[in-house]
Amino acid sequence: MILVKTLLAPSGIHGFGLFAAEFIPAKTIVWEFREGFDLVLTPEAVEALPPAARAQMLHYAYISKSSGNYILCADDARFFNHAVPANTHCFVPEQASSPEALICIAVRDIPAGEELTNDYSEFDASPGPV
Repeated sequence: MILVKTLLAPSGIHGFGLFAAEFIPAKTIVWEFREGFDLVLTPEAVEALPPAARAQMLHYAYISKSSGNYILCADDARFFNHAVPANTHCFVPEQASSPEALICIAVRDIPAGEELTNDYSEFDASPGPV
């Protein structure tokens, strides 16, 4: 669940991207997995989807390094693009209640208008683009 104001716009990285719609101070939690909001599916459940739905899931979801489940963000967080270095850092806190309890924090001040990015390798076990 996105916790800061954002907007979608064409990205210089890939397709569309998620951009800060306001100044985001360093160490702000910009996204967190929210059970009941974000969708969690087992690999078996993804395989059982109709082909078109499965293609959408494989394109927009990530595979949790912690659980092996597919996680689909229910909001525009699926438009975070990959960058190294990224302006967010994503991890499962030690005191997390579940293996999916990922959070992403701003690693530095992010001005309004800057694209928000993740280093997918921090949390995604997917083999790569479909």
